[in-house]
Amino acid sequence: MNQSEQLMENASYSWSEDSVRKIITTGAAAKNTFFYVQEVGYFKTFYPYFTERKNLSSFLIVYTISGRGQLCYEDMNYTLDSGSCFFIDCMPYHKYYVNQNDSWEFLWVHFNGSNARGYYDLFSRNGICITEFLSDRLLNQESFLSSFEALLALWEQKDRTTELIASKILTDLLTGLLLQSDAFSLESSNIPEYITALSKDIELNFKEDLSLTYFEKKYNKSRFSIEKEYKKYMGVTVTESVIRSRLSHAKELLKYSDLSVNEIAYDCGMNHVSHFIHLFKVREHFTPAAYRKEWRNE
Repeated sequence: MNQSEQLMENASYSWSEDSVRKIITTGAAAKNTFFYVQEVGYFKTFYPYFTERKNLSSFLIVYTISGRGQLCYEDMNYTLDSGSCFFIDCMPYHKYYVNQNDSWEFLWVHFNGSNARGYYDLFSRNGICITEFLSDRLLNQESFLSSFEALLALWEQKDRTTELIASKILTDLLTGLLLQSDAFSLESSNIPEYITALSKDIELNFKEDLSLTYFEKKYNKSRFSIEKEYKKYMGVTVTESVIRSRLSHAKELLKYSDLSVNEIAYDCGMNHVSHFIHLFKVREHFTPAAYRKEWRNE
């Protein structure tokens, strides 16, 4: 790390006496395997409380219980009202603070782990780092708060299972945040009927030539609208959905039938065997024949 990448941190520690901060030292095995807690706490803060930093190898989740805080992150300013939660990478410059005449009560956890970056990228892929707990969203707010409280309590009586349990709780928190974020919190009632029908069409007819032209004619929609809405509600493109259905069918036949690889390729709707073998190897890291051998333990 060069001089320009050194940790920068400034803070005003203006919080109540019943605030809690626990700094955790994690073992090497947990760091290499699990999500692990670096610090966790509960703060009741008041002006002029603030923290600003950059170049900290950590991810941070902050949930606002009451009052109001402010967050500056990646050239955006956010107001943190009750029920809001932010999730940030602590390497870029960031600052969170309390305005004059405000107070801010919140729960927080600094954590890291080999999959932390992947969760963060999914959460922030729409360019936002904050979500709010609303009554029509998927995650129960009390359950989310219970996870935070369990993390705080976990370190009171530490034993050999503590780091593993902490990783499970962090996984629950992160999964909950993905469900809460706009990209993942689309309830089934909000999905257009034709998208549901199109998805079922792929599931039942993936062996056919399911081109965008086919779907344009069948559902009387432009391919642009189809691609945009299908990706929005299903999380993948139409083409990717077709490929996954074909590969799932291929794996079933490789495991449980005696059809040749050529026959399986055609049965999956792929008329070029070499393309099927290449695609299968790229996706599964096995050739179809090697996959069959692996699963049949021959």
